[in-house]
Amino acid sequence: MSAPIEEPGEVLAADGTPLKRSLARALRVQKLRALMLIAPLLIFILVTFILPVADMLYRSVENQIVSETLPKTVVALESWDADSGEAPDEAVFAALAADLQIAAEQKIHTKLGTRLNYENPGMASLFRKSGRQVKKWDLETDGPFKEQFVDVDEDWADPEVWQTIKTYAPKITAGYYLNSVDMKLGADGVEVRPESERIYLTLFGRTLFMSFVITASCIVLGYPVAWLLANLPMKTSNLLMILVLLPFWTSLLVRTSAWKILLQQQGVINDILVWIGLVADDNRLVMINNQLGTIIAMTHILLPFMILPMYSVMQSIQPTYLRAAKSLGATNWTAFWRVYFPQSVPGIGAGSILVFILAIGYYITPALVGGTSGTFISNRIAFHISISLNWGLAAALGGILLAVVLIFYYAYDKIVGIDNVKLG
Repeated sequence: MSAPIEEPGEVLAADGTPLKRSLARALRVQKLRALMLIAPLLIFILVTFILPVADMLYRSVENQIVSETLPKTVVALESWDADSGEAPDEAVFAALAADLQIAAEQKIHTKLGTRLNYENPGMASLFRKSGRQVKKWDLETDGPFKEQFVDVDEDWADPEVWQTIKTYAPKITAGYYLNSVDMKLGADGVEVRPESERIYLTLFGRTLFMSFVITASCIVLGYPVAWLLANLPMKTSNLLMILVLLPFWTSLLVRTSAWKILLQQQGVINDILVWIGLVADDNRLVMINNQLGTIIAMTHILLPFMILPMYSVMQSIQPTYLRAAKSLGATNWTAFWRVYFPQSVPGIGAGSILVFILAIGYYITPALVGGTSGTFISNRIAFHISISLNWGLAAALGGILLAVVLIFYYAYDKIVGIDNVKLG
């Protein structure tokens, strides 16, 4: 066999293959080896973070239960005029009887009623009651079905019930997101909810405001502590660092419960204020079950997350910079403000992002000390997940909260620059 024809001037590797091809193969093997090393981490992130977030975003728009449970009814309702002010004709009720009988046998009609009950209260009991009766009907001989449904429950003659079924028949809906901003899908499209039902925009505004206040409080309280830790002798600094880390060794529930004892009107703080004469006994301060209680408790809980990034950055600032500034005639304040503080800003940025993101998603502490005026939107999300079981609305609220965080993160990156954030 004749040897392969080599191109003029081509460099060969030791095994006789072109050097360029040999290097490319070596690089591919190296990249594959690196990918295999990080594959477990990538799989872990995919399973524990990316997939749950994707599932949450899907649940926030998913609405297949209506079309899958009442397929014939949905098709029959397409020809019904919702503006007529009357219930649909006999054909629609016959389709409903057929669909509901199958759904009742499979015991899924109650799930449909629960879903529609989120949009029109009373529909859960309507479907539950009707399902029990429809199972007894003979679809071939019984009729007319419209009269029988109305006999079971007069709400079947209400056009609003049918409008709700028709509105939420599509498999994808924006209804959850509209509910999240105090709006809803109506006969004429998007409508604003009555004033008595608007709670979510207020909760979003309160959550953002209190998260900013908590972050600012942590900066004000944490900066002097971080400065002391970074500038005191190592022995003293280590002792103080233990005190900073001490809250991490205590249960979050215990710390929050302790604040309930301290802040209540008959608590320790009010007793001390009454004892020293700053507050009258019959005019004690209300510091619990309101926004103030939430801010105080959460500032204490999140303060270490602000101190640690600032301390790690301050520790890397050379003391010689301040001495050089003072030797050039700068006062203590000028040396601090013009030399030291700008170098500590990356630590403030890292701590602020960490505290703000943690604060905006907190729900245990606001639930215990916030009362009705100090709770966050996260408390409502937890309510819909564990109590009302309205996972679609909870997912929509979570999706909006995620979007808000990303928007603030983007704004922070444009104004300050995420590259300037350092943890030490």
